[in-house]
Amino acid sequence: MFEITNTKNAPAAIGPYSQAVAVNGMLYASGQIPIDPATGEVKGTTIEEQAEQVCKNIAGVLEANGISFENVVKTTCFLADMGDFVSFNNVYAKYFVGKPARSCVAVKTIPKNVLCEIEIIAKL
Repeated sequence: MFEITNTKNAPAAIGPYSQAVAVNGMLYASGQIPIDPATGEVKGTTIEEQAEQVCKNIAGVLEANGISFENVVKTTCFLADMGDFVSFNNVYAKYFVGKPARSCVAVKTIPKNVLCEIEIIAKL
């Protein structure tokens, strides 16, 4: 069996998926974009502002499962523009201090035309 995460401290799913699923001691979280969970609106216009909100949303998912950023073992990061890589990394480094394994790719479009998205895998 697996447990589905449903927290108000991260945006509700905007499609047929869960915020995260816990199974066999691991948490597999859907990608977070910079949606303010209180308003449902995109927060920020710069890569720094949007990355901050994404990390806050990830914190909400982690906290709902009783864990923290130190439990994250893998991230996948999506950027709308690889020119934002350095600025994105500056925000990312404040949260992912344990330096989990990571992939970071540029993609053509992210839902709601935001600048970044991060998905995580964490140990419960």
